[in-house]
Amino acid sequence: MNGLAIRISTAIKRANPEETSSLEVMQYALNIILNTLITFFTTMAIGWFFNNLLETFIFYISFSVLRICSGGFHLKSAWACNIVTSLLCSLTPLLSPSGQAIWILNILSLGIMLGFSPNPDKNAQIALRWFPALKAISSGLVILNFLIGSSVIGLAFLVQSLTVIPWNRRLRR
Repeated sequence: MNGLAIRISTAIKRANPEETSSLEVMQYALNIILNTLITFFTTMAIGWFFNNLLETFIFYISFSVLRICSGGFHLKSAWACNIVTSLLCSLTPLLSPSGQAIWILNILSLGIMLGFSPNPDKNAQIALRWFPALKAISSGLVILNFLIGSSVIGLAFLVQSLTVIPWNRRLRR
């Protein structure tokens, strides 16, 4: 993927050298875009294969929106992230908790968000003054599912919530 990002950013720079960002900045941005596209389309293909496309889409969007606000654990490589995210987002919606289980998912997710979010990537460089707002938004999204009552959204939020827990720091104590 990095090779493709390099080729695209080089072509863009050659086409308009004066009004474009540096090659490194374009390459970084293109890597994010390309990895997101690969994950999205792989996830949707698996969801389609299992005849679960709508639930897969809802899970993917719910997971992604909460992740933007709450941060979370990152895997070591983009390919590992693509594979794990695609499998989680396409296979987890096949579970279908109902009734009280949805409330339990929401309560667990809310507790984790209140306790540990946001947990942004160290490269995100988010000012500490934004942390209360990000916690409030993350918690608010989870609270919204108490009203919606969606098992798919509840599962997505629980899976994402688990990624904000700083497991490494807890294990070292």
